[in-house]
Amino acid sequence: MSEDEYVYDEESGEWMAASELKERRATADRIEVRDAVGNLLADGDQVTLIKDLVVKGAGQTLRRGTLIKSIRLTDDPQEIDCRYEGIKGLVLRAEFVRKRS
Repeated sequence: MSEDEYVYDEESGEWMAASELKERRATADRIEVRDAVGNLLADGDQVTLIKDLVVKGAGQTLRRGTLIKSIRLTDDPQEIDCRYEGIKGLVLRAEFVRKRS
């Protein structure tokens, strides 16, 4: 498709430029994950905990202010996958973390 072509978007029921439709579809595929204060999170970010969390199955409590390095986003906009010493497969809710600048 070239830039001057117009295509029919069945979702919106409108005719639009092919480049605009392509951009709209690309942004629709992206999942936005936001921390407790509204900062946008991305793969590889560092976050700190804003609350003490009891980790089920590990018999351990992660304290407020704990630094979690190199997070990975999941398909769920409210969950992030991460690693921490001695805990495998740790998944945290985004509402309990704050992005570290």
